[in-house]
Amino acid sequence: MRVKCVICDTIKKIDNDCPKAKKLRNRLIHTYMCPECDQRIEENTIKRHKTGNFKLYRKKEVQDQYLS
Repeated sequence: MRVKCVICDTIKKIDNDCPKAKKLRNRLIHTYMCPECDQRIEENTIKRHKTGNFKLYRKKEVQDQYLS
C-alpha cells in the first residue's frame, strides 16, 4: 500500500496486511505520518514539556454527589 505523510508529503510503501494499513483503509479519519516526522514531533514535544510551557487541555471532570 502506498501512503503519503501528512507533514512532509513523502510517499512510502507499507505492507498491505500490517495493522496500520488496515486502520488507514477502514477509518478515513486516520492519517499516516512517516517515522522521521513522528520522531521529530516527539522530540520537540518532550523539549516543550520540559520547559513548563506545555499544557494539556483535558475536560474537567465534575463529580456528582448523587452518582458516587
